[in-house]
Amino acid sequence: MIKKLLLLVAATAVLTSAFAHEQKIAGPNGGRLITSVSPRVEFLVTADRKVQLTFVDAAGKAIAPAEQSATVTSGDRSSPTTLTFTRQGDALVSNAPLPEGRIVPTVVQLTPAPGAKPVVERFNVNLAVCAECKHAEYACTCGH
Repeated sequence: MIKKLLLLVAATAVLTSAFAHEQKIAGPNGGRLITSVSPRVEFLVTADRKVQLTFVDAAGKAIAPAEQSATVTSGDRSSPTTLTFTRQGDALVSNAPLPEGRIVPTVVQLTPAPGAKPVVERFNVNLAVCAECKHAEYACTCGH
């Protein structure tokens, strides 16, 4: 009976580690890091609710955008808001703020170079602050 219990505990430990979530990393400004595109992109909502996209190298340092372009579509499906971006310093900043609300459904479309296939990321921008890591929930680095 004890052998079976020990075997069960060991199996549970193996399964738990196999299905554990990958450690999330915040971008250099505390935003959500989008890793499905190279270079990686930090998605950050500024104090005035505009979206700032900062391109990040492998070491986690901000780099200037090259030929990348982006659009963000967010808000209610029946009347979505489309944000376009202009270069401001070493980042792309949206022309308008996100729609009102604490949780905003968002689709980010990143084009690495002219003529390249766009990369699409979908997530909810939850602006509530995480009690553990102190980042906004959309950029939370905790395992919850």
